[in-house]
Amino acid sequence: MFSLRPIYLMKLRATFHEFKQLFGFSANTTSHNEKLISALGGGLGIAGIMWVMHVIVQAQILSANSSVLVIASMGATAVLLFAVPHGALSQPWAVIGGHFISAILGIMSVKLLGNGPWVAALAVGGAIGAMYYLRCVHPPGGATALTIVIGGADINALGFQFLLMPLAINITVIMTVTVVFNWCFGWRRYPVHLAHKLKRPISPQSSEREHELTQEDFAAAMQELDSYVDITPDGLTDLLELAKKHAEKNITHPAKIVAGHIYSNGKLGKLWSIRQVVDAAPVNTPKSKDKVIYKVLAGDGGYETHMCLRSEFHNWARFEVEKHNQQWVKVEEYEKT
Repeated sequence: MFSLRPIYLMKLRATFHEFKQLFGFSANTTSHNEKLISALGGGLGIAGIMWVMHVIVQAQILSANSSVLVIASMGATAVLLFAVPHGALSQPWAVIGGHFISAILGIMSVKLLGNGPWVAALAVGGAIGAMYYLRCVHPPGGATALTIVIGGADINALGFQFLLMPLAINITVIMTVTVVFNWCFGWRRYPVHLAHKLKRPISPQSSEREHELTQEDFAAAMQELDSYVDITPDGLTDLLELAKKHAEKNITHPAKIVAGHIYSNGKLGKLWSIRQVVDAAPVNTPKSKDKVIYKVLAGDGGYETHMCLRSEFHNWARFEVEKHNQQWVKVEEYEKT
């Protein structure tokens, strides 16, 4: 009546799952449309810098070597601005402050210590610390500091002029393209505060729960985590409100437990689990023998196979789910989209 997959296959899947978790190979929930928009925006941002610098050279305003006209770290900035426009690392002060502070430290390191092999390490490490304390962490800033130290004679000759030409021009162009380009898409307004300000407020009806999650709870949890989290306070608020809205639907238990269907226990963190019923006892089987075999697809107990009473599985399951765009969603929500 029941059938189990070979144990070695289940262990192989569990090992592969652990491998993906170790290397951070997680699901990307963005749509194909969003991915294409991000790629197009990034290309336009760099194209804008290239065009403006070409015009400057043609006008003989700048006669520097082409190797210093476009800073390589702008490519990394483009990734953040167009692929993660609402991330904390992508906001204006992070971009502007991160690049300028790192550039100043890079220039000072070269002027005081020369171009020795350890100067690059000192400049990048100093840039990271300065960006942290000045609240403008922007990973490409470290690349800017490194570029100045190892960039050669052309960049060294510019000295502090590097801050204006080409750095300020590069940043001004790519930030301008970012604001204009993302303005064309209502859900991508930049900076993130503008997107939050123009968004309709979410007002879910609150059910009577003993403990209600608050923004202060999230802030305390982030502080306890003691690691930089790439989300702004506005973004955190939106995420919290959306999570509340979904929780307010208060779906308790599925009406039936059916073989082949997938269920979630609706919990958070390490307690969350997704299970698929792979086989079940026939209809009219006495309750004491009415059992199901299930495999864990995600979360707690990943890729294990177990057997239990159907009534026990029903009490565990909160709602039925399906996989949509690499993300587990409630069947009711997926059918409405």
